[in-house]
Amino acid sequence: MNKYILEAEAFCEKNKHRFTQPRKEVLEVITSHNTPLSAYDILKILSVEKEVKPPTVYRAIEFWLKHGFIHRVESINAYIVCDLSHRHQGTQIIICDSCGMTKEICLNDFEIKKRINTTENFKVTDWNIEIRGLCKNCA
Repeated sequence: MNKYILEAEAFCEKNKHRFTQPRKEVLEVITSHNTPLSAYDILKILSVEKEVKPPTVYRAIEFWLKHGFIHRVESINAYIVCDLSHRHQGTQIIICDSCGMTKEICLNDFEIKKRINTTENFKVTDWNIEIRGLCKNCA
């Protein structure tokens, strides 16, 4: 079992959430791919072995998003695993325009939030920054 699944199971147990088979399967699919997956991609992968209904996949995605185990790549409406601590604010993602490699990176979250709060008089609650370019293999 991969480390994400073990962490997720422990999180659910500690916080009295149900670690259902659909939640586990959706997280397994997302964590086993190096590129972002859409909800449709996840559904298609899970439906190879048995019929899976779209609401089941969407509910599992929403659960893992809410608890910080996955992130939504908004520009392509797809999902990636959280590579960092599940308790951080804001998401920063780099995306290779050639091969599709997508990776979560860590910018100085505190400084971004502080600057916007101070200069714009705007209370930041969440953010998603996507940076596009070419990875070292494609450059």
